[in-house]
Amino acid sequence: MSILLSRSSAVLLVCLCSFSSLHAALFEDDEARRAILDLRQRVELMRSDADQARQASTQELTSMGRSLLDLQRQIELLKMEVATLRGNNEQLMRELSEVQRQQKDQALTVKERLSKLEPARVELDGVEFLADPAEKQEYEAALAVFRQGDYVKAEGLFSGFVARRPSSGYVVPALFWLGNAQYALRNYKEAMANFRTLITKDPEHVRAPEAVLSIANCQLELKDSKGARKTLADLVKAYPKSEAAVAAKERLATLK
Repeated sequence: MSILLSRSSAVLLVCLCSFSSLHAALFEDDEARRAILDLRQRVELMRSDADQARQASTQELTSMGRSLLDLQRQIELLKMEVATLRGNNEQLMRELSEVQRQQKDQALTVKERLSKLEPARVELDGVEFLADPAEKQEYEAALAVFRQGDYVKAEGLFSGFVARRPSSGYVVPALFWLGNAQYALRNYKEAMANFRTLITKDPEHVRAPEAVLSIANCQLELKDSKGARKTLADLVKAYPKSEAAVAAKERLATLK
């Protein structure tokens, strides 16, 4: 009996040990399962986070790519605008250069025209004076006609010049040539009047001694020998160092 109890106890003890081992094994499987599940959850979570990060990165890259494309388009537009502005600027510079050239040409033209109208300094017979181009041209034209021997036309030109320009620096030489033209035309009285006017206007003029001598010649042509002798004597006295005075002395010698 006791032997049976001992065997039963042993069996029971074995069963209990086996149960304990089984229970321990089952417990260890549950822990492992839970660990695996937890690990899976973590992996899934990491995978989800990675997917989200990947999506976010993809979206960010897509957005960045769009931004870069938009920036590239803006850069191209700016390049086009800069090229347009540069072209416009070059065109404006060309137009400005052309306008400046035209203004310069116009200024030169105006200056040339004004120079033809403005008085210029002239030296004639040792006398300096201001004369505008028109009066110079008129005087020189009349003198050219006189030198051609057309005394009638020269008389008219010089007479008109003296009447129009009584204060001109050309008046004294114009009176001299006017008197000579009239002397050539045998208009002795008119010639003497103009020679006397010359002397009155400028008795120190280089043409004054010649004018006095011409008066004496006119008097001789008019058969006024007495008047001619007095005029020649006055010439020698007033202008003793002049060539006209030398001629006057020779003339006086022949008159005696």
